[in-house]
Amino acid sequence: MKRHLKVKSKLKAIIFGAPGAGKGTYSSRLQAKLGVDVIAMGDIFRESVKQNSVLGKKVKSYVEKGALVPDDVVVEVLKDRLNKVPKGKGFLLDGFPRTLDQAKTLEGITGIDVILLLDVPDEIIIQRLSSRRICKKCGDVYNIRFLKSKVEGVCDKCGGELYQRADDNPEVIKNRLQVYKNQTEPLIAYYTKKKIPFVISGTKSLDSPPDPMVAKMLEDLKKLKLA
Repeated sequence: MKRHLKVKSKLKAIIFGAPGAGKGTYSSRLQAKLGVDVIAMGDIFRESVKQNSVLGKKVKSYVEKGALVPDDVVVEVLKDRLNKVPKGKGFLLDGFPRTLDQAKTLEGITGIDVILLLDVPDEIIIQRLSSRRICKKCGDVYNIRFLKSKVEGVCDKCGGELYQRADDNPEVIKNRLQVYKNQTEPLIAYYTKKKIPFVISGTKSLDSPPDPMVAKMLEDLKKLKLA
C-alpha cells in the first residue's frame, strides 16, 4: 500500500532553477501531491503569444529571444493569476521572481513558505533543452532522449501535438543561462538571508528519472513540517 503525504493545503512555494533544469516537469508532478496551483509565468506568456492577444504582442519579442519580460508586465500578469487561485489552495510559482526587484515586489503581494531549488549543470541543460518537446494543448513536457511519449509526436495525456519551442536551440539556451546567472542566482542569497527554507534537488545525469527526486522533495518538505 502506498503511503500518501498530507501536505499543507495553503503551501506557498517558489521553484527555482536555470531554464531546462526541470521546473515544468517537477511542477506538473508536484501539483496534485502538494494540492497547489502551478503558476508558470512562461506558459502564461507563451499562450498569450499564441493567441496574439494584447499581452502576447507585448511579450513576443522577449520570449522568442529568451530575454526577460519587463517587470511591470510580469507583475500585472502575476497579480491577476494569484487572484484566480481558489480559496484555501496554495500555489507554486515557476518563473517568478527572476530578479531582486521582482522578489521585493513579491513581498508586498504574498508571503513564501519554501524555495524548491533545482541544481543542474549547464551542459546537461543544453542537451536536455535541445531535445525537449511540449504539448500544444496541455503543456505537458517530454524529451526525445529519455522521457518519450508512447506515440512519437503525440501527448500521452491529451493526444495533443508535441512541438519544439523556438527558444530551445543552443545559442538561445546559452543566452538564457547567462541571464539566469546574472539576474536570478542572487535570489538564492536573498532568500537565505530572509531565512526562507530551501529544498534542494539536483542531477548530474541527462537521463535521471524525475519521480524519485520528486519523492525526496516531498520527504524534505515533511521534515520542514510543511507536509
